[in-house]
Amino acid sequence: MKDQAEGLRKLVDKQDRASRIIAVTSGKGGVGKTNIAANLALALCQMGHRVVLIDVDLGLANVDIVLGMTPTFDLGHVFRGEKTLREVIVEGPLGLKVLSGGSGVTDLANLNGWRLEVFIKSLEQLNREFDFVILDTGAGIHRSVLSFVLAATEILVVTTPEPTAITDAYGLLKVIHQRSPHAKVHLVVNMAKSPNEAEAVADKLNSVLLEYVKWEVDYIGYILQESQLAKAVSDQQPVLLAFPSAMSSRSLKRIAGVLTGEKVQVAPLGITGFFSKVYDFLSMQ
Repeated sequence: MKDQAEGLRKLVDKQDRASRIIAVTSGKGGVGKTNIAANLALALCQMGHRVVLIDVDLGLANVDIVLGMTPTFDLGHVFRGEKTLREVIVEGPLGLKVLSGGSGVTDLANLNGWRLEVFIKSLEQLNREFDFVILDTGAGIHRSVLSFVLAATEILVVTTPEPTAITDAYGLLKVIHQRSPHAKVHLVVNMAKSPNEAEAVADKLNSVLLEYVKWEVDYIGYILQESQLAKAVSDQQPVLLAFPSAMSSRSLKRIAGVLTGEKVQVAPLGITGFFSKVYDFLSMQ
């Protein structure tokens, strides 16, 4: 397994440019994580960025539902040598590229030989093509989730004002900071009744984090509850496209603006470097 990881690492030093990889995650399910990941990816596309959205949620892969798409192939087909990486990427709205992880997420640790070499070369090519890689991860602190979250260059944690969601978000943030103290972590509060409620949630989380972890998360925005967002989800359409003037659409654009406007302090790993770190996490035992 060390040979596989080393092969991935060697390419990291060769990269002329590297994609920013943002893992969108949450402490519990049902907080709108996937919806935010998909719409954020589209917002970045609208701003002229080249974006690929990768669904690595093992438990409930439903990026296709949010976007109204049905990918036929996933990373598993690539790792088994049945398809090339480019063949499993499908194009969504606004030129967004979508890649389903599927069974390939757990297959990553078992790559060897020529399949690993082909995969590495494919990643090197993709790394030059995208400005942002948005990951829709699973929820919680399971090893399979953290392997992707901790490998990303940036992490966006989604929570809601619901007490259990706040508690689980705190648990996730605590683990992230313990495992990766220098990680660049953002917080978005979803389904808030008002901006004040969202800010209160962020303040509450940071108050507890400061007291017990001596650290604060970077609160970058909120998304309010509204009927247009609910209808877009029901119609399997991204709210950004179905209702571009909705409050939630404007909020998502603002969040994308914060992410693109800030100066990234941690150098991007790029796609190759990201999968190298994921491989390391999945190989640990």
